[in-house]
Amino acid sequence: MSGHANSLKPILLALGANFAIFVTKLFAATITGSGAMMAEAVHSLADCGNQGLLLLGMRQAKRPPSEEYPLGWGRALYFWSFLVAILLFSVGGMFSIYEGIHKLTHPEPLKWPWLALGVLAFGIVAESFSMHGCLQEVNKARGTQNLWTWFRETRSSELLVIFGEDLAALLGLCVATLAIGATMLTGNLLFDALGTIAIGVLLVVVAVLVAIEVKALLIGQGVEPRRRSELIGFLNSRPEIAEVLNLITLQMGPDVMVAVKARMQPVASDRHLIEAINTVEAAMKTEFGDVRWSFFEPDIAD
Repeated sequence: MSGHANSLKPILLALGANFAIFVTKLFAATITGSGAMMAEAVHSLADCGNQGLLLLGMRQAKRPPSEEYPLGWGRALYFWSFLVAILLFSVGGMFSIYEGIHKLTHPEPLKWPWLALGVLAFGIVAESFSMHGCLQEVNKARGTQNLWTWFRETRSSELLVIFGEDLAALLGLCVATLAIGATMLTGNLLFDALGTIAIGVLLVVVAVLVAIEVKALLIGQGVEPRRRSELIGFLNSRPEIAEVLNLITLQMGPDVMVAVKARMQPVASDRHLIEAINTVEAAMKTEFGDVRWSFFEPDIAD
């Protein structure tokens, strides 16, 4: 079966990295009086807020089912993940593009460029630790899949968001370092402005890709294709089942709802049929720990 990742670890790592970067940028802004560096500090603080929203979503997803919410609150996690993608697009991407265009039309000489490079270097180290922790969990979840396939098929919205955010942040810091370095070497402020725009475009692209994937979960996706194959394979291997006619799944945050229509092996009575179904459902929930709800319909055709 496919592996299971711990989404809480990369979220906490990203929160710690972003907060450390925020403190560093705030210190640099206080020392230099740079408005641009202060804006960057606010940007990093907003990133901390993104992780806070994901933690809120994970907490809400654990609420128990009720009469009003019979399938629980698991999909609340998708709402908060989608909101983070929107914030990444607007606060991160669009603001950076605006700032880059402003630098093109109103160029200003760099202030304390060596300090800025130092802050960026620290940011790259901090984000690298966060990205390493995130990739460890992603590798557990993706198994033999490549990263792009995992990105398209994963149902873990919070891990998807953290991966996208960490990747965009790390690449953005590298682009910013190259842009400032080129500006220092050539004295041409165009490199700094173009670098800022490139960071904005990068953030927008990542945010849109993440939003597309989370939107699918909000609409109501089933389990991953490989997970579905595992479920069908397990059901077909059961001696109580002659043939699986149909299988419907629905991803509900960390939990899964499964509806099975199957042709059962002949039994002596209705009671034996019910007992066979109960046996299959209990075994399925034992084998697949994320299956919380199961509905079983015996039939002779789909």
